[in-house]
Amino acid sequence: MFVYKTFGVCSRKITFEITDGILHNVRFVGGCNGNTQGVSRLCEGMEAETVIERLRGVDCGGRGTSCPDQLARAVRSALDGTCETC
Repeated sequence: MFVYKTFGVCSRKITFEITDGILHNVRFVGGCNGNTQGVSRLCEGMEAETVIERLRGVDCGGRGTSCPDQLARAVRSALDGTCETC
């Protein structure tokens, strides 16, 4: 289980698992409940690299990031082994 502390968004952290390159059990703590549930469900069972490609760079209100972008960053960090909060 990976735990990623978010920044610049309403959600406070994201938890998830990666098994054989596939993303599972994505959960956001905080944030816009309906949107984060939707992102979590859409990403379930997807290849981690695909999640990164699709979500990286999504912006929320000019913040330069978003909950989906934070998930992409978290997954990249987990795959690279650089996730400081994992």
